[in-house]
Amino acid sequence: MHQSVSGKVALVTGASSGIGRAAALALAEEGADLVLVGRSADRLEAVAANAGGKALVLPADLSRSADVDRVVADALARFGRIDILLANAGLYIPGDVVDGDADAWDTMLSVNVNSVFRLVRAVLPGMIARRSGDVIVTSSISGHQALHWEPVYSASKHAIQSFVHGLRRQVAPHNIRVGAVAPGVVLNELWGYHDPAAIEAKAEAHEGLRSEDVADAILYMLTRPANVTIRDLVILPQNQDI
Repeated sequence: MHQSVSGKVALVTGASSGIGRAAALALAEEGADLVLVGRSADRLEAVAANAGGKALVLPADLSRSADVDRVVADALARFGRIDILLANAGLYIPGDVVDGDADAWDTMLSVNVNSVFRLVRAVLPGMIARRSGDVIVTSSISGHQALHWEPVYSASKHAIQSFVHGLRRQVAPHNIRVGAVAPGVVLNELWGYHDPAAIEAKAEAHEGLRSEDVADAILYMLTRPANVTIRDLVILPQNQDI
């Protein structure tokens, strides 16, 4: 029998757009209470308004460790627990290494990797005490294959894959599930897609995923029976040749 997310508290990072926004709205529709984390307060407030119900909006820069600690502390102060962590926030920097901006890489690694480590560390004590919880991290097909046009980004997602697999084995005895969702091309702002008509045309041509497609996969992972862990879910556009 599938599990319900109704009444659960879900902390979603990168919630102001793309996969995070779509996942937050999907969770809200199923009755979850939301903690929305992102850089733009205005955009988070708009997501909260669309979600209805109870949502805590926490603007933050997850490249700063103090902000990571603060959002978890504020979420616990408001709701008393975090049942679901969707560590989704990420930056995308492709390009040749020889031309790369090393400082920009550092910022990307702080968000894509270090903030995930810190977020998970902060939510685990409560999950362990309650002997329940779900952690899902947004990875990428780049975490399964090193793509030559984005080697540093690929490295960040390979780090996430290793972390998720090791973490899962550590916390399984506490009835905590850990998994990674790894999309291919997603038609959202991270990939430079803003126009709804263009997004729909690409999706209809099977050349990209809607953010809502990935959100649906995340909801599937979260609602499996308690004895089922989806360790890795790779989701690609039907025509993506990788």
